[in-house]
Amino acid sequence: MRVILAEDAALLRQGVARLLRDAGVEVTDSVSDAVALIRAVDADPPDVVITDIRMPPTFNDEGLVAAIDIRAAHPGVGVLVLSQYSEASYAERLLAAGTSHIGYLLKERVGDSTALTEAAERVAAGGCVIDPEVIRTLVARPRVDDTLGRLTDRERAVLSHMAQGWSNQGIAERLFLSQKTVEAHVTSILTKLGLQESPDGNRRVLAVLRYLRATSPESA
Repeated sequence: MRVILAEDAALLRQGVARLLRDAGVEVTDSVSDAVALIRAVDADPPDVVITDIRMPPTFNDEGLVAAIDIRAAHPGVGVLVLSQYSEASYAERLLAAGTSHIGYLLKERVGDSTALTEAAERVAAGGCVIDPEVIRTLVARPRVDDTLGRLTDRERAVLSHMAQGWSNQGIAERLFLSQKTVEAHVTSILTKLGLQESPDGNRRVLAVLRYLRATSPESA
């Protein structure tokens, strides 16, 4: 797996690069700002980009914007964004661009090379990874969307895992259910949320977006 790393803090950038290399990941480039990141990806697209959300010059959302732009320009490149805090609006903006090759991980995970490399591998393979802490924060918020109130506790648990990017099989393993049971819960969730079959098959994405909007800090 080939990775380009973007992080403005030199020591952290070097540390993450070392962790990745020790885990057998090829770090083809490491940069300190979003402009350099986009240039590096355009010059030699990697399998995955790992970038901080807040980058120079304003330290606002330059890394997130770069990640979304990279996904648009290079659909086959996975993007895994790192954040110091659990911010629902950032996760929602990522998912709005689609759920393939996308990841949102808290920076505290970077000390765990296994968690970091596994997340990068899932994103490189076309998966979606949302940090469990982000989901826990969202679940703890008051719900304002009446349609979510129609879901059972088990269905909300399934939807929570969907928002983390788990497949039906992955959800089944984590909730100790059969895959057929999970499939039934997913079908029920989509029905209760009023999400009908569509040609582009994006009902699962729409369900996750509705969940994140309804449980985000801004809606509390």
